Amino acid sequence: MSTFKTTDYFAYTRTRADRAAIRDEWIVQAIEHPVAESVQGDGRIRRWAYISEVGRYLRVVLLPDALTVHNAFFDRRFEP
Repeated sequence: MSTFKTTDYFAYTRTRADRAAIRDEWIVQAIEHPVAESVQGDGRIRRWAYISEVGRYLRVVLLPDALTVHNAFFDRRFEP
């Protein structure tokens, strides 16, 4: 069970093998201690965190309430 609110879309994408491996604590790290943040035109918030165990940046997309996780994935294009 997640320690954060999620959308149905997040629950659906989390069933994919590449997304199921993303740990809840990594998502919390991106939410609470991002290395970068931007706001999309639709108000959704993007936050990135470097996950040292994987050696990649995790992007977490939040709804405009800044609490509900809509998406989370390793972002190959992100450069700090």
